Amino acid sequence: MGEMLYELLASTIRLATPLMFAAMGGMLSERSGTINIALEGKMVVGAFTAAVIAFGTGSPWLGFAAGGAAGLLLALLYGLVVIPGRANQIVAGTGINMLAYGIPPFVAKILFDVTGSTPALSLGDRFSCEPMVVIALVVIGLWALLKYTPAGLRLTVSGEHPEALQAAGVRVVLLRWRALMAGGFLAGLGGACLSIALASSYSRNMTAGRGFIALAALILGGWKPVPAALACLFFGLADAVQIRLQGVELPGIGLVPVQFIQILPYVVTLIVLAGFVGKARAPAALGAPLK
Repeated sequence: MGEMLYELLASTIRLATPLMFAAMGGMLSERSGTINIALEGKMVVGAFTAAVIAFGTGSPWLGFAAGGAAGLLLALLYGLVVIPGRANQIVAGTGINMLAYGIPPFVAKILFDVTGSTPALSLGDRFSCEPMVVIALVVIGLWALLKYTPAGLRLTVSGEHPEALQAAGVRVVLLRWRALMAGGFLAGLGGACLSIALASSYSRNMTAGRGFIALAALILGGWKPVPAALACLFFGLADAVQIRLQGVELPGIGLVPVQFIQILPYVVTLIVLAGFVGKARAPAALGAPLK
């Protein structure tokens, strides 16, 4: 029993790690006032780029960094559309996600003559627990940044009362750009975890909506680092449970079709959001373009 609980806990932490990277990235941009539903797309390009670079160089660290850089570049494109372009941030984020879904098959066809996946990495070209250490440092660092530093205060005020910052001489546009770029980098790292830590290659649709689950965790955590990280652990637990229930006969029910088991994390996400999202208060200026 003890060994089973330990394995479930370890699986929960592993599965929650990509969610935490994406949720922390989303928190940075949304605390600054920019809606970020494009987390899914940034995870997709991060996962694909990390797998390609790790395979080509044999270094998971280079792949990890490249995944973050890919997320940053996609965030740059998104920022150009919504900050100077003043486009609707929901529509623009949806477009970025759709673009990201199309990039890996196109590039994989050029590089590997396939459209579904990248070549498998050897065991030495993959991570084991390193991303978990990194995300722990990221969560602690963001908590300290927001709670104890002037930069964290400016980030919070940017999402609440940007006019006050502008009146004080702070360049809110530059602040939002920085938050968006950092958030894109972290979301890309979350995608990289999927392809070079949880798996040995990139496969089509491997994010499976995790960017949206990370966004749900961010909302559930009230746009705060530690509660959002705990929400990611909760969703990671739901994912770990559904994996272990596959192929298990339940008393009085028998063998449940695997399709019903696989939807468990998404059902849990909907139930939790339906019950708690009304109690969470988003930054007051979230999604409002600067005047």
